[in-house]
Amino acid sequence: MTGRTAVLYVSLLLVVPAPPAFAAAAPSVNDSPAVPGEWGFRPPEGRPSPTNPPAFVWRPQKDAVAYELQCARDAALKRVAYQAKVERYHCHCPPKTFEPGTWHWRFRFIGSKGRASAWSKVRTFVIDKTGAAFPMPTRHELIGRIPKKHPRLFVRPEQLPHLRQLAKGELKKQFDALANECDRLLKNPPPTKEPPTYPKGTVRKSEEWRKIWWGNRVATIKCLNGAATLGFARLLSGNDAYGRQAKRLLMAAAEWDPKGSTGYRYNDEAGMPYNYYFARAYTFVNDLLSPKEKATCREVMTVRGREMYDHLARRHLWRPYSSHSNRAWHWLGEVGIAFLGEIPDAEEWVWFAMNVFRNVYPVWSDADGGWHEGASYWRSYIHRFTWWADAMRVAMDVDAYQKPYFSQVGYYPMYLQPPGTCGGGFGDLCAARKSSDNRSLMTILAAQARNPHWQWYVDVHGGPRAEGGYIGFIRGALPKVEGWPPDDLPTSRCFRGTGQAMLNANLARAADNVQVMFKSSPFGTQSHGYESNNSFLLYAFGERLLIRTGRRDIYGSKHHTGWMWHTKSTNCISVGGQGQTKHSAAARGRVLGFHTSDAFDYVAGEAGSCYGKALQRFTRHILFVKPGLVVLFDRLKASKAESLAWHLHAPTEMRVKGQRDIRVTSGKAACRVSLLAPKGLEISQTDKFDPPPRPRVKLVEYHLTAETPPLAQVEFVALIRPHRAGASPPTAARLHEVTGGYALEADLSDGRVVVLLRSRDAGAIRFGDLSATADVAAVRFDAAGKPMNHIHITGREVRAGKGSLPN
Repeated sequence: MTGRTAVLYVSLLLVVPAPPAFAAAAPSVNDSPAVPGEWGFRPPEGRPSPTNPPAFVWRPQKDAVAYELQCARDAALKRVAYQAKVERYHCHCPPKTFEPGTWHWRFRFIGSKGRASAWSKVRTFVIDKTGAAFPMPTRHELIGRIPKKHPRLFVRPEQLPHLRQLAKGELKKQFDALANECDRLLKNPPPTKEPPTYPKGTVRKSEEWRKIWWGNRVATIKCLNGAATLGFARLLSGNDAYGRQAKRLLMAAAEWDPKGSTGYRYNDEAGMPYNYYFARAYTFVNDLLSPKEKATCREVMTVRGREMYDHLARRHLWRPYSSHSNRAWHWLGEVGIAFLGEIPDAEEWVWFAMNVFRNVYPVWSDADGGWHEGASYWRSYIHRFTWWADAMRVAMDVDAYQKPYFSQVGYYPMYLQPPGTCGGGFGDLCAARKSSDNRSLMTILAAQARNPHWQWYVDVHGGPRAEGGYIGFIRGALPKVEGWPPDDLPTSRCFRGTGQAMLNANLARAADNVQVMFKSSPFGTQSHGYESNNSFLLYAFGERLLIRTGRRDIYGSKHHTGWMWHTKSTNCISVGGQGQTKHSAAARGRVLGFHTSDAFDYVAGEAGSCYGKALQRFTRHILFVKPGLVVLFDRLKASKAESLAWHLHAPTEMRVKGQRDIRVTSGKAACRVSLLAPKGLEISQTDKFDPPPRPRVKLVEYHLTAETPPLAQVEFVALIRPHRAGASPPTAARLHEVTGGYALEADLSDGRVVVLLRSRDAGAIRFGDLSATADVAAVRFDAAGKPMNHIHITGREVRAGKGSLPN
């Protein structure tokens, strides 16, 4: 079974005959590279695949009804080692692993008239020891694993006796809570009246629209999750009253118009939960339904399932960056499992969902475990995905945590929000998030992945928080995990797949932590990860100090698009009033380098192209001299002389005594910001948003702008000293202009640091006895003047060690 797949190497060798000389020219393949918003050809060209075998994805071809894939060790593909015919979808994950080494692959398509195209260009990939063994069983094998009888979701028929024993023994407390919930549903059943459609003339995104849009979702969940809850409890308890009420709710919802107010295309926030909760309720009460009632359910879900599939299958495997589609596909998979063998299309829905999981999921990260859309959407989407992880494991014996991303998924909240952190970093709806908000999901992830670091994170937040309802009861049977503190982990981490770095002084306790967060994302500013590239945040001692601003009143509102999507809302730089391209996959940033150690953390990014033609470069270097000094060095080159605005935001009013003395206090934390270069900046501060959020949103934040006169090229040098409120940190700092850049001397609580900042692309920079051919270099000295640590950065190359800079 795939949960315990051994490594089996593909060794099928085929000799491919040449086509006859008189054959007409075959249709050509569209081999054009991916553009922003497209998934692109996978595996990565010439690079190691994160999984073995790779997940192959190629551009969908016009008129294609099927594809052929070939892989070989030789670039000419004269000896094909793996070959597959792929029906319908333009992706494929082989059922067996490949031998280590360099491989080559190509594809072609079969048109609607049965004619084969020419072969695509040959692409290269590498299989090495870092690739996780993760083959995909064949369609026949996967579908054959799904139980023929009900229930099929989260529990198999043969597992019911064991669960009934647990309900009377080890998990009696949890089952009693579930039964109490069912008793409440008997006493106060949810309404079954079909939710309303939007009245004629309703303005999309208006407050009236919003009330109906979300209200219909809530009503749908109450009705159909109520049915699923009652139906599951009846399976274990035998309580016929639960079963009758579950059936009544299910059949009442079956009367709702499948393309009406809860239809997937009319309102997907109601349509998605309708589909998966209906599927769960159906499989839990299946034995109570008459043939006529089953036929009604199948008829309803045929319409709803096809509507969802037709929307997803047309584009999701190549353009998968629609936020809602990234939960819709696995809801469709649940429907497919529940109605397999009963709705003709159900098998295809399951197979489609498995192809998404294996080949194009998750879309908002790579294998390193980050999440482009931010902590709130990470929590929402990954929590929902864990239901699909359960469904796959139970129905098809597929372990999601064998996939590299899911083996790393829990490190994202650990680095983003060390215990006690208030504030969720970049992304929509993250400002008010607390680290404790991750407890429930991390409980699930730690148990499912059996990861001791994640369990430690759960334990320091008060221990496991069990999910309620039938899902929580089933998960209660998972083995316990012993926690392990992160003492063996570096305190900082760069999630390169999302272009986000979290620089921490203390990973175990926010009350003692200073944290710098940086973003320069290859995903650009699209979707819910809209903040500008090369922006940064500063948290200290559990408080937000330098922040991204605004609060979403409704998605796509004037405030959301005009303020929050604009560069001016972040700690970043605008050019002549222009920000980065808003909400765009094309506004791509790039992490240039990253390093972490006990003495120094460093990250740099490039975001010049994000401004269209306004900037030729915007390189930002951040050096964190742990724990009390942050140096920012920005190099900008504009296409023409423009006023450049350096933006800074705080949750409280900043005390400004000039550009070298800007102070922020927020709760137990404070910082002093010194803009050392360029001189002569025009400083302004306001608490106004432009445009403001809707009146129901009560929010006050402060926005500082430090603006230059029109310039074509400039370097900003900023020094930030985070400290505890009421403390008096060192203040002495001197910036020297030297040949080729700057030298910064700054006092520390335990000594001083000298930082060399190069303002050109090559050459050495010298100051006193120090010399370095580097973009950034630094030496820490103790109170007696002895050099203790150094760092030397040139592009991606970082050298660090004890003592002073090497000669």
